[in-house]
Amino acid sequence: MKSTQPTVADLLSLKGKRQLTKLRVETLEEAAAASLADIDMLSVPPELLEQPEFRAACPRPFVVGGLEPGAYITEEDYLRVAFRLLKAGANAVYCGASLGIVRRLRDEGIPVVGHVGLIPSRRTWTGGFKAVGKTASSALDIWRTTKALEDAGAFAAEIEVVPPQVAAAISEKTTLLMISMGAGAGCDAQYMFATDVLGCHDGHYPRHSKVYRNFSTEYRRLQGERVSAFSEYAADVATGVYPADNHLVTIEPEELRLFLTELEGAAG
Repeated sequence: MKSTQPTVADLLSLKGKRQLTKLRVETLEEAAAASLADIDMLSVPPELLEQPEFRAACPRPFVVGGLEPGAYITEEDYLRVAFRLLKAGANAVYCGASLGIVRRLRDEGIPVVGHVGLIPSRRTWTGGFKAVGKTASSALDIWRTTKALEDAGAFAAEIEVVPPQVAAAISEKTTLLMISMGAGAGCDAQYMFATDVLGCHDGHYPRHSKVYRNFSTEYRRLQGERVSAFSEYAADVATGVYPADNHLVTIEPEELRLFLTELEGAAG
């Protein structure tokens, strides 16, 4: 297991040498498990990252704090939160905002991860939740956006739902660490959500996800156990089974007699 957190320089030195792993985690339990599993990089929402116990639970991975689009407006907003996340233990920030804001963050020495391909917050411009880069024109747009992020000072970019041949060609031509979300193994890292890996919900999973466990069934079982336990508790209260003697403290008979005598006099 790794004993120290990797730096930006460490990650960039691995470009083209091996596939890195990245997970989106949303609980301390997920973060701790990812750290123990030697996952290289984590995407972490600010509210989790800023919990005082976060880095104690998750000491090893390179952590990218999420600056979600729309949650912040001005450069000052982004700067303020980015510095706060770095202080809390982030190694970099994700920023899907304008190139000007990416550049401003980088000017202050803040490592930035950008986003190209299918960008959920901008999906209306590319036709919704669907693949991007399936035509030469669209693929070139992705390349231009990647190059613009590189020029703005980002060190990495997520590339989402892009044909693997396109993503591999772009990854080879850019100095950015390219993080694939459904864009193939020709990039520098693979990225999935922990909730998808763990199978935490029923229904649709993205094409690029792979479900390794079935937590949703276990959650349903646990919910059934909660209902049963609560029902049994309510029944025990109704029938007098709870509380039993072993749930209660005792008082010596003489102390009780003295108390009741005094109580009778005081209440009389």
